[in-house]
Amino acid sequence: MRITFLGTGTSHGVPMIGCDCGTCRSPDPRDKRWRASVHVETDDGQSLLVDAGPDIRAQSLAFGLRRVDAIIFTHGHADHIMGLDDIRRFNVLQQRPMPCFGDEATLHDLRRTFFYVFDPDAPRGGGLPQIDLFRIAGSFCIGRQEITPVPIFHGKRPILGLRLGKFAYLTDCSRIPEESWPLLGGLDLLVLDALRETPHPTHFSLSEAIEVSARIGARRTCFTHMCHNLRHADTCARLPGGIELAYDGLVVEL
Repeated sequence: MRITFLGTGTSHGVPMIGCDCGTCRSPDPRDKRWRASVHVETDDGQSLLVDAGPDIRAQSLAFGLRRVDAIIFTHGHADHIMGLDDIRRFNVLQQRPMPCFGDEATLHDLRRTFFYVFDPDAPRGGGLPQIDLFRIAGSFCIGRQEITPVPIFHGKRPILGLRLGKFAYLTDCSRIPEESWPLLGGLDLLVLDALRETPHPTHFSLSEAIEVSARIGARRTCFTHMCHNLRHADTCARLPGGIELAYDGLVVEL
């Protein structure tokens, strides 16, 4: 399995508009963060996209993404779904609709936000993305890859983390319910939300994420969905062993 981090930033991205802080002005390319998303290439050759935010076109061009077999949405917030219209390019390249997976709330958000896509009277063709929606109600397979939803909380909203083999992806997370902890054992790679230094009502802070990582005990943990409060080199230098900040373009082979 090959995981590519397409984006590791918050809904604002980094640098933020109108900000002159050290991270936003940093020359380190690891401090440039598009909105959070990962691309997963499975052992049987499936090309899977987790979330499709407003940067998906730029991310696809930057990292050479030419085929997507399915998209799995963690939830329906703008920074995770607003690239859906750009999926029409993959429709053209692959000559088929795009399978999109999400829980019931996320599918509702997609239908409401992109109402014009799902209008039965809308004209078909290159002007609209062609989307097939599938509700996640438990573990499912794409190709031979089993995908297990991991229920987590983003503030008060229940959303989905994902587990694929020994890889788990928990973005936009502020609490893991007790019933989900058993789904996170024996991981080689954990990707976990770590927004900033100070507490936040809908995301883990850096210290909270470190505590969660220690409890899960993955061989390697990469933090994601980080704001400009966390400068890459300075933050990584003080993290415990086995934990690091991810960055846009990081590739992990499992």
